[in-house]
Amino acid sequence: QVQLEESGGGLVQVGGSLRLSCAASGRTLSNYDKMAWFRQAPGKEREFVASLLGSEGSRSVYSDSVKGRFSISRDKSKNTVYLQMDSLKPEDTAVYVCAAARRIGGNYDYWGQGTQVTVSS
Repeated sequence: QVQLEESGGGLVQVGGSLRLSCAASGRTLSNYDKMAWFRQAPGKEREFVASLLGSEGSRSVYSDSVKGRFSISRDKSKNTVYLQMDSLKPEDTAVYVCAAARRIGGNYDYWGQGTQVTVSS
């Protein structure tokens, strides 16, 4: 099985940028056809943010709330998935979690612990 560890969160001002990392260990990410980022704000349900589809991560999907501001990518050599977040807004404040699924149409099999992102106005 794979272990996922997020990093890169922190406190940033409105309009700023952060890059989150999701480092995988135990298995290579090419074993998983779907990698994604989710987020959960206090008192709210977990929300989909972005995903990379295919064993090569050739297709990306974004939620409407982050489209045009966030970018998901993968570095095979580092076995890591990234989430570049630009033009951050206070409503982006949340714990961001990465997840892996063996199949595009399947549920997510593995989850990380998350990293806190706080956007101050």
